[in-house]
Amino acid sequence: MKILILSHRVPFPQNGGYAIVVANTIKGLVNSGHDVSLVALNAKRNSHASRLPDEDLMGKINYRAYDIDTTVTVFGVAVNLFSKTSFNIDRYYDPEFEKLLIRELRNSDYDIIQFEGLYVSLYLPAVRKHSKAKLIYRAHSIENQIWQRLSQQKVDPFKKSYLRMHARRIKNYEQQQLNKFDAVVVFTQQDKLTLLEYGIKVPIEVIPVGLRLDQYVADVSKTEFPSLFFLGSLDWLPNREGMEWFLDTFIKDLTDGDLPVKLYVAGNDIPERFDDYEALGKIFIQGEVDNALEFVNSKSIMIVPLLSGGGMRVKIVEGMAMQKCIISTSLGAEGINFTDGHDILIANDKDEFFDAITRCITDEEFCIQLGKNARLLAEREHDVNVVIKNLTCFYDACCNGLQAAVNN
Repeated sequence: MKILILSHRVPFPQNGGYAIVVANTIKGLVNSGHDVSLVALNAKRNSHASRLPDEDLMGKINYRAYDIDTTVTVFGVAVNLFSKTSFNIDRYYDPEFEKLLIRELRNSDYDIIQFEGLYVSLYLPAVRKHSKAKLIYRAHSIENQIWQRLSQQKVDPFKKSYLRMHARRIKNYEQQQLNKFDAVVVFTQQDKLTLLEYGIKVPIEVIPVGLRLDQYVADVSKTEFPSLFFLGSLDWLPNREGMEWFLDTFIKDLTDGDLPVKLYVAGNDIPERFDDYEALGKIFIQGEVDNALEFVNSKSIMIVPLLSGGGMRVKIVEGMAMQKCIISTSLGAEGINFTDGHDILIANDKDEFFDAITRCITDEEFCIQLGKNARLLAEREHDVNVVIKNLTCFYDACCNGLQAAVNN
């Protein structure tokens, strides 16, 4: 098939969950013999030279990136208060990018056009007008849930009301847009059920996150035990607020000795205020690491203290592939077919996190076994080769007008 992937960010390098999923999808489709094009927005205006896929992949795909300014201004937010849509979505619309996209569609006939998330759905009308391809929406998360759950964490009544307003606007937009696609792909059964509750009538298929598992090789001899770590982009609000809660909650336990273990925090776009959490020999705020998998391998216990968000946490799946002992909230592990205490530990409040950390840092054999079980789970359900096979079968069904994936 001839397939076009539309992305709201350049998925190279693979330094976040969204980029990992999009890039692995492209590589999997190419390896399966499909003709793949990628058209991506580049919201950070970074040099494309550092964001190109590897040379081998570059020779196999058609790739275009377009710089876009998504800066949020106080004036823009104020004006948006009187709008019916959310600034968080509207800022990804650029008429020049739409023209570029239309030119691409006029020059090529595609079988499938996959929209990677809500932000590129702004271009659905133009794509529908200029292409006869089947249009697939892949929901990396249910966007309004993120805002709704964030509002529930707020005490300030103005912030709570403001976030609820955006949650309502985004939900209305999602309900309107998704039924305009030919089909929807989600990562979790929970997300499918949510969309059905929203009244989405087009076929919805559950296809989980896929990883190239041969790239995830654990070496326990290079792992520091005990050690806690967090790895994730802190420009994503749920990650940032979750880690702020964790650090505020446990900073005394970590520094005074009630939890005798080091904590390492790594990821993209860590705010400067996180430097205030650093404690000599106890808490390390490392920022972006050169090699994420080496960093993960070097630490023993992954923490995922998510209090809001949605979709499937790619970093948890990566941690499982690397045989990590993982402590997560129920929300953080949502959509993963885990067994609490067997391949992951679930902790939803201060006491549960404290008990889980205490157990893990005092029982290395338990941590190692939990990690081995997690790897087996990743192999059963998150092998990219199986995931891509299921995705292309779904594409075939859509192209042939079949209803095999209709909601039942």
